[in-house]
Amino acid sequence: MFPYLILLLRRVLLTRIPKILVGILFLLVPTSLFCQQSDVSTPTDPRTMQLLLERISQLEASQRQMSERLAQLEKAQPAGDPKPEARNEKLAVDQTGHTTEAAALLSPQSSSSKAISSDPKESAVADPERQDEMSEHMDVSKTLLNIRGFGDFGLYGGTQKGQTTSFSIGQINLFITSNLSERFKFLTELVFEVQQDNTFQAVPERVLLEWSLNDHFKLAAGRYHTGIGYYNTAYHHATWFQTATERPYVFEYEDEGGILPIHIVGLEASGQIPSGKLGLNYVAQVGNGRSRDPLVEPVQNYVDDNSRKAVNFALFARPDSIPGLQAGFSAYHDVLSTITSPRIDETIMDAYAVMIRSKFEWLNEALMIRHAPSGQHVFDTPAFYSQISERFGKYRPYLRYQYINASSQEPVLPQVGLRTGPSVGIRFDPTASVALKLQYDHTLLRRQPGIDGQTCPQLQMCAPNAVGVQVDFKF
Repeated sequence: MFPYLILLLRRVLLTRIPKILVGILFLLVPTSLFCQQSDVSTPTDPRTMQLLLERISQLEASQRQMSERLAQLEKAQPAGDPKPEARNEKLAVDQTGHTTEAAALLSPQSSSSKAISSDPKESAVADPERQDEMSEHMDVSKTLLNIRGFGDFGLYGGTQKGQTTSFSIGQINLFITSNLSERFKFLTELVFEVQQDNTFQAVPERVLLEWSLNDHFKLAAGRYHTGIGYYNTAYHHATWFQTATERPYVFEYEDEGGILPIHIVGLEASGQIPSGKLGLNYVAQVGNGRSRDPLVEPVQNYVDDNSRKAVNFALFARPDSIPGLQAGFSAYHDVLSTITSPRIDETIMDAYAVMIRSKFEWLNEALMIRHAPSGQHVFDTPAFYSQISERFGKYRPYLRYQYINASSQEPVLPQVGLRTGPSVGIRFDPTASVALKLQYDHTLLRRQPGIDGQTCPQLQMCAPNAVGVQVDFKF
């Protein structure tokens, strides 16, 4: 009886359990059973043993055939053809440009699609609402919207007649970007700022759609910062990124009394120039010039007051041999019209050399602004600034000196005159998202018309002495 049970148990194990486990049980089970029945003498049937061995051989042959068949199927599949699930995931990554986000959105949908395909009644094709829901998820993964916020708040005072010491809300900047596809990107800076009449105004300071072919050619259209020199392209509308409380006077914004065309509406081409370790880059821009009518918006966002377009070209290098160094130049040309002069050729030449490292900063930039009224005297206005700072832990003291000297007969810049002097300050970063700045400005002012201190947009422009305390933050 016991030999028959043992043979039956072995037969079941051979058909249900992998061969390795069968071998182990084959050795252990009879030993255990026969140890318990060591006092019973049972004869073994040779024919039964032969049948058992033949069955084992058949199972081993079947397993070898299955292994060979599986190997043939794997070889028959093309080497570059991934599994359907892998193809779907790769396609999602290529279309969105966001590997992490695409995988996160695709994972639950992949498992859902497998479950749906097993039951045609619950498939997305048969359920329009389900299909719309999946389409919404796909659109979100393609156009992921990223928003970063920056702001500043301060206390400012100066010695110009009529000026008052006041708390002031600076700019609240929403920096919004979106990758529309692998090659198209969208960028905008929506800035909320306070006007001189204490009212708020929302202005899209930059609105830019960019198409990228490769690192050597990128094409952008919209409203952007003119590529004049370094400061205007390196620092935009968030004071958080700059060391000092204010921009250099020559690079102030148009609506705050600035003298340069800081913004332009048009087309821009940019990219790297194959130059090895020299690291050459180019920027070429064309767009609407600025208006010189004091009663209208200086940036011509919708219509240009003449058919002539402003053009700008910039070239700069970032050599590998000197980490942090950037040097370059730019040339800008436009044709302006004023009340006294119907045609004024404007040319702005800029050259700079800056060193930006983690703890050290040294900015040097010089400009020449040339205005040539038709048939009249040519006016050249030189300007420059130099700024140096170094970080010690959470503290960064800095020093800046700036200079501009315009003729009192200048047809475009009659209110500028001579402005020169130093600014000294310190920046303290208590956390990674908050910065405190204290700055003192001393400015020598000559050949300027009477200035009402209450309407001065920036104290450092029109006050002999000014002090500012500023809090910058990002969110």
